[in-house]
Amino acid sequence: MTDLPEYYFRVRENGAAVFRVDTENRHRRIEMDQIAVVNIRNGEIRPHGERSLSETDMAAIRDWMTARGALLARREIDDIHRTIDHLNLTAQWAQARASDAQLEEVTDALLLAMHDLRSVLVRKKSDRLAREAGDGAAGGEG
Repeated sequence: MTDLPEYYFRVRENGAAVFRVDTENRHRRIEMDQIAVVNIRNGEIRPHGERSLSETDMAAIRDWMTARGALLARREIDDIHRTIDHLNLTAQWAQARASDAQLEEVTDALLLAMHDLRSVLVRKKSDRLAREAGDGAAGGEG
């Protein structure tokens, strides 16, 4: 049997159920014993049942939470890059291939979504520029 990790994390909506993996039992079967539940959003680590978690358990869980957070952040930005591609493909479709009926079906929803997105992006960019101008002014006074 290949070397298995000591812990298995069953991903859930906001985190994971954490299992300790055991292959050193008399039947040589893989056994998974749930030891905790973790919530990525609020950082909570709850022992499962009446268990207490060792420092090794806690370190493994924290390491997983850090790695998982980084993975989710990479996926999120990748999704945004894919959205940009989809917007470009949608523009090409609307210009070259869409029928009047298809355009009628999607135009209002697309215009509202793009207007909402544009408003958010313009406001956020303005906030960033204002902060940068404020930081530059504060830095020049010292």
